[in-house]
Amino acid sequence: MKKFYLAIIVFLLFITTILLNVPIKKANNKNIEENSKVKKYPYYKKEYKKRYKTYQLLNPNLKFEKVIIKVNIGLDQKPYTNTKPADKLNKTNILVNKYRSLNPEYTPNNLVDLDPSYSRNGMKLVKCAKDMLEIMVHEARKEGYDIRVMSSYRSYQYQEKLYNDYVAVDGKEEADTYSARPGFSEHQTGLAVDIDNNLLPYTSFEQTKTYTWMINNCYKYGFILRYPKDKEEITGYNYESWHYRYVGKDIAKYIHTHNITFDEYYIKFIDKN
Repeated sequence: MKKFYLAIIVFLLFITTILLNVPIKKANNKNIEENSKVKKYPYYKKEYKKRYKTYQLLNPNLKFEKVIIKVNIGLDQKPYTNTKPADKLNKTNILVNKYRSLNPEYTPNNLVDLDPSYSRNGMKLVKCAKDMLEIMVHEARKEGYDIRVMSSYRSYQYQEKLYNDYVAVDGKEEADTYSARPGFSEHQTGLAVDIDNNLLPYTSFEQTKTYTWMINNCYKYGFILRYPKDKEEITGYNYESWHYRYVGKDIAKYIHTHNITFDEYYIKFIDKN
């Protein structure tokens, strides 16, 4: 009988040990799964785990990599909510969008005037962007294409007035599709330009041969089409054939080759917070 009870006790201890280890194994498995995601996707953020899960449930056909990128951009939140200050200030890889902003006092270093031979009066850019823009303009002209800058650096105050004027005409919801709110405009970085061909209005730039030249060549000079067609969900803006942004040759080439937006590139290779 003693042997029987002893066997029962041993069995119960064995079962108890197994049951106690189950949560530990589950926890270990979760940690292994979490670490594998971090290893596979260096831009995976553990603190966003719940947001990833929620966004994946809402978008079941979206690959997990895309879920991470979109959530990290902020696309699971409404525009202009849960915003953060832009970092990389005074660098060519700074990201400013509807989730990353500049303060009203921010003015980029090394702003210089653009030559009126290829721009409207009073236009300014950061010097490194201006230098490459000038080379690009001259190369385009050699091939018979005219590029004119009709908008470049804008202060916070200038953008505030511009945005409010648009809101007065079209209302806030519509204005948000094509105009940045003050502090959220790339033009404040001194790295963005709006261009035309000096003949047609900038809104018709896509219809020009100069546009085709830009699409095929601007990356060679460090520029990208910032708000491409069919990328509105990511950029938050309507397609703008006239809006170009200087990011440097290496980044521009990657974006051109892989057909992605700067927002996506930033999350994958630059973002650290």
